[in-house]
Formats: sequence, C-alpha cells, structure tokens
Amino acid sequence: MKKDIALPKLEGVAMAIVQEADPEGDAAWYVYLVNDTDKELSNVLISSRGYGTIKGEERSTSTMRHHLPVLQERNWARIERIVEEVFPLNNQYWLSFYADGTIHDRKFIFVPDSIHEENYTTVPLMGLRGVMIG
Repeated sequence: MKKDIALPKLEGVAMAIVQEADPEGDAAWYVYLVNDTDKELSNVLISSRGYGTIKGEERSTSTMRHHLPVLQERNWARIERIVEEVFPLNNQYWLSFYADGTIHDRKFIFVPDSIHEENYTTVPLMGLRGVMIG
C-alpha cells in the first residue's frame, strides 16, 4: 500500500548552515530554510535534533520544533542558531509544508563533521557562503 502513495518532491527547497555575526558581533552559526521556488510554502513545520557518537559516547540533543506560517517564494528564513559542539553529530531537520495545497515532507541531515569550508557553496538568494543540502 505504501508504494501506491505519491510522495511529491518540490525541487528548490533547501536547508543551509551559514556563519555570520550574532547581535553582539561575534561569529555564530545559523540554520536557514531556503525557498528557491516560485511557490509559497505555508504551514511550515521543522523538527530539529542532533544524534550520534562523540569520542565513543552516544550523544543526542533536545528536539526543537519551529513553525513558519508562510515562507514566500524566492525567500529564506532563519530557523535556529547551532553551536559548533554539535557538528560531530548528525544534525537532522525534518520539514513538512504545504505548496499549492499539497503536503510535502523532507528530511535533511548534515552528517558528522560536514560543516567545513571545503563543503561551502554560495547559498542561493542569500549570497552567503555555507553548507547547503537541497
């Protein structure tokens, strides 16, 4: 029965982790949702968590939940601040939203230690350098 359920995929929706200045002017890392499509995303729900092993010890973070009523087409939104101490973990962002009346569900995982300069790209629309999964 699962094979009979159509799971639509909307290209152009991505998660990015970017380093920029915090309100005090210090370097900080932030997670963004990028909507590089011509469709408005509505009722956006994001669940984030980290999990994995650090120095042989199983670790996990608290699960955080975020809601955006609307994310306009060709736009982005800051979701949360992320600290470097969790970069050795899998950092998972589970995203659900509506576009054109259809529900979409996507999982983005930044694998351990993937947030490094050699993985940087220019994040569309934002013009900033960071690590992006699309």
